[in-house]
Amino acid sequence: MSAARLTLRRAVTVTALTAAAVLAAAGVASAHVTVHPESYAKGATDGVLTFRVPNEEDTASTTKVQVFLPTDHPVLGVLVSPRDGWTAKVTNTKLKTPVKTDDGTITDAVSEITWTGGKIGAGQFEDFDVAFGQLPEDADQLAFKTLQTYSDGKVVRWIEEAESGGEEPENPAPMLKLTAGDDATASTAPATESSAKATTTASADAGDSTARGLGIAGLIVGVLGLAAATFAFGRTRGARS
Repeated sequence: MSAARLTLRRAVTVTALTAAAVLAAAGVASAHVTVHPESYAKGATDGVLTFRVPNEEDTASTTKVQVFLPTDHPVLGVLVSPRDGWTAKVTNTKLKTPVKTDDGTITDAVSEITWTGGKIGAGQFEDFDVAFGQLPEDADQLAFKTLQTYSDGKVVRWIEEAESGGEEPENPAPMLKLTAGDDATASTAPATESSAKATTTASADAGDSTARGLGIAGLIVGVLGLAAATFAFGRTRGARS
C-alpha cells in the first residue's frame, strides 16, 4: 500500500472514531435522571420542579421511579401533577427540626414520591412535575436521590453526590442549586399548568440544543479530517509527478 493511500486511510479512521466519540458523549450527557430547572432562588415560593427520567436499557422498560426529598432542608407544600398512565404515592415524614413559616410551624414534609403503573420504553423519557410551596433558605443545593426500576428487575441508584471541584460520579443524584435572590436563574411564578409545560419545554430544548451542538462539532471534525487527508494525498501525488 502506497504512503499516500496509507495516510488517507489513517485520516479517515481517526476522523470516524473522533466523530463517534463526540456523538456518544452527547448521548451520555443526557442519560442521567435530572431535575429542571437546574437552579432556583433560596426560599423561592410557588414553583415547579420537573424530574426527567430517560430509559437507558435496550431490552427493558422503566416501570418505577422513586424520588427522595431531603428532610434536613425540607421542601414545603409539595403537590404532584398527574401523569397519564402513572400513579403517584406521596410519603410524609415528621421533621426532626420543625420549620417556622408565616403561616405557622411545619412539623412534617414530603420525603418520598413513588411513580408506578406506567412504562418508559427504550429510547424514551418521561417528565414528572412536582409543585412546591417553598424551598429552604438555609441550603446552597438540594440532592434528590432517585431509584429507577426496570421491567427486568434491575434498579439504578441515582444517589451519588459530586465532591466540590471533583468529577461527576457515575450515578449522580439530581441536584438543584439554590442561589441568592438576585442571582436566581429560575422564575418563581405560580405553579400553573402552563408554567409547568413551559419549564418542561425549556428543559427539552436545552437538552436538544446541547446534543445538536455536539453532533455538529463531530461533523465539523469529520470534514476537517477528510480535507486534511485529501490535501496530504494531493501533495504526495504532486511530489511523485
